[in-house]
Amino acid sequence: MEHESQSISPAATMRGHECADAALAGVTVLDLSGALGNYCAKLFADLGADVILVEPVGGTPSRAMAPHLAGRADKDSSLYFQYNNTNKRSIALDLDTEAGAQVFRQLVASANLVVESGAPGVMATRGLGYAALREINPGIVVTSITPFGQAGPYADWKGEDIVGMALGGMMSLGGYFDSEPIVPFGYQGIAAANLFAAVASMAAIYDTEVSGVGQHVDVSMQECVVMGMENAVQFFDLEGTVRKRSGGQQREAGSGVFRCKDGYIYLMAAGVGANRFWGHTVEWLAEEGIEGVEALRDARWDDRDYLSTEEAKATFARVFTDFALRHTKAELYERGQARRIPIAPVCTTGDILVSPQLRERAFFVSVTPDAFPGARLASSGPFPGAPYKHSKTPWALTRLAPALGQHTGEILSSLGIEPAAQQALIQSGVAQ
Repeated sequence: MEHESQSISPAATMRGHECADAALAGVTVLDLSGALGNYCAKLFADLGADVILVEPVGGTPSRAMAPHLAGRADKDSSLYFQYNNTNKRSIALDLDTEAGAQVFRQLVASANLVVESGAPGVMATRGLGYAALREINPGIVVTSITPFGQAGPYADWKGEDIVGMALGGMMSLGGYFDSEPIVPFGYQGIAAANLFAAVASMAAIYDTEVSGVGQHVDVSMQECVVMGMENAVQFFDLEGTVRKRSGGQQREAGSGVFRCKDGYIYLMAAGVGANRFWGHTVEWLAEEGIEGVEALRDARWDDRDYLSTEEAKATFARVFTDFALRHTKAELYERGQARRIPIAPVCTTGDILVSPQLRERAFFVSVTPDAFPGARLASSGPFPGAPYKHSKTPWALTRLAPALGQHTGEILSSLGIEPAAQQALIQSGVAQ
């Protein structure tokens, strides 16, 4: 992370505290990052920052990412793009031209944050690297998100989500004990990079507001995956053991996925807190009159080594599954929760849409033509809402993901570029 001791211009200070209705009102973010940073910038946009999606002429590659609305494959049908770019404005610029780069420099002059994901050195080659941008705006924060960071032996390597998950170590734990590694669903390596980048960017903006100093935040997707691996690395450091894939198995008797009446649930009766969870679970089974429960009261179940044996796993699975098959996921979840036992349903997409908890929290918001007149809707219906609740500065969906270059004219006008000059940029292919 580069840190320069220069004074910050008033235009680049964070002014979110001036507006009670949006936490980040007054913050300006330039997002030219594609999939590696679109969600990072979305988190700012959904809290009221003015996020300008700076796309290449022809559109950002994330517009082509699956899944798509059924039967469509156009630039407005990617559900991935639609979700990750809410509340943003779009301008299309060719940054490899001097005219396009000059427009971008004008935007940087009054921005707080630039999020980019070009290969190391690409922005500098354009004359738009951090060193050049801080000359324009000493308080600018530039967050660079790449597969392997700006320096090091892998810095110039390319890497999709699956590469980050593999070289970050997560895929070594994904899959069944006797299968090849399996990458988890949903671009989780990319998601990790976005989340780490958002937190680091926000911290840098706060620091800039206090110190008047801009920063270059260097985010490696691989390192983010490593940091997100919970305690897998510490297992080797502390116990000398290497965690193995355990999909479809109990890691210890009482902890794992079990079939029930309408699907599966995950139970953690052993492991952390087993001194409480195990007893609560055994008492629950006894209250239900489940055959074989008395075998789970033996003193040997207090021995962690015994819990790891195949005999123990088979015994527990036989007793608990007999019980679980009599109940639905919802019943097991609610009754287990009442007994302070860690138990959770393995949800399908349909389960999520009708989740009582999410309904109570009003998580899904309605996306309809009436609610967003003039928008190019990828779909109508429930749309994921806020992942948090703020009382004084609430999350708000005020704008759906923009069409390519939808706001080019208004953004150029805000920079003082006259209509004739705008047309010249568009006709020359610099803007769209």
